[in-house]
Amino acid sequence: MMKIALVTDSTADLTQQLIDHWKIFVLPLKVSFGDEQFLDSELTSKEFYTRLSSGSQLPTTSQPTPEDFSSVYTKALADHDEIISIHISSGLSGTLNSAHIAAKNFPGKVHLVDSHSISLGIGQQVLEAAEGLQEGLDVPAVLARITKMRENMETIFTLDTLEYLHKGGRIGVVKGMLGALLQIKPVIRVNEEGVYVPAGIARSREKALKGIVTAMENAAAGRTVKALAIAHGAAKEAADKLQDKLESVFNVQASLYTQVGPVIGVHTGPGTVGASIVFA
Repeated sequence: MMKIALVTDSTADLTQQLIDHWKIFVLPLKVSFGDEQFLDSELTSKEFYTRLSSGSQLPTTSQPTPEDFSSVYTKALADHDEIISIHISSGLSGTLNSAHIAAKNFPGKVHLVDSHSISLGIGQQVLEAAEGLQEGLDVPAVLARITKMRENMETIFTLDTLEYLHKGGRIGVVKGMLGALLQIKPVIRVNEEGVYVPAGIARSREKALKGIVTAMENAAAGRTVKALAIAHGAAKEAADKLQDKLESVFNVQASLYTQVGPVIGVHTGPGTVGASIVFA
C-alpha cells in the first residue's frame, strides 16, 4: 500500500494534539510586529492578541516561500510515496501559489487542494483526508471525499469590528459594510470561491451569535449535520455559547474546537468567533 503524507499550513489552526496524532506536516506562515518576525506557531494566541490590542501599528503577515514548500515536500517524500497538500483559500492568500511552484519539482507526487476556506474550515478538510487515508483510501478517493465535504460545508463567523479586515486589505466584498457599520458586529460567510461575503449585521455580540445559528439553520435546509467545528480569537466565552447552541440545535457534538492563530487573527482581530458545519 502506498504511503501518503498530509501537508497543510498553519492557517488551518489545528491543535498540536491533532497534528501529532495524524502526523500532519504543517508549514507556518509568518507574522511581523515591526522588525520582529515570528512563525505562526511561535506566539501563543494569548501573547498574540495581547500584542495586537496594545500595539499602535498593525502587524503584517507573509506566506511560505516555494523554497519552504520544497523543503517540507522533500522531507515528507523521504518516507512517503505521494503528498496531499491542503491550503488556505487562494482567494485570501498566495500560499497555494507558492505550493504550485514547489510542486513542479516533484512531478506526479504532490496533489494540491484549494480549501476555499480559512481556519477551522481548512482543518475539517485536513482531518477528513486523514481519516480517509487511515481507512485505506487511495489519493483519488481521498481527493473526491475532500471535494464532497467542501461542497457541503458552511463556514460563518462574526467579528468584533471590521477594522482589522479593512486595515489588512482583506475586506473584499465585505467593504459594503464599512463606514457607520464599523461599530456593528458583522456576520461573515466564506463563500464557494473562498472569499468573504456579508451574511448579516448585529448590534451586539449576543445577536451576532444568534445570527450565525440562524444562518446555519437556513443552510441546513433539512440536511443532516455530519460535523461541527468551533473557533475563536480571544473570545472563549462567546465560542462556548455558540458551541452549546449549535450542538443543541443540530444534536451533534463539536469534533473540533480551536483558537484562531496569529496569521488569521491579524485580519480578523480579537473577539472573532465562528463555526464550520459539514452536512451529510
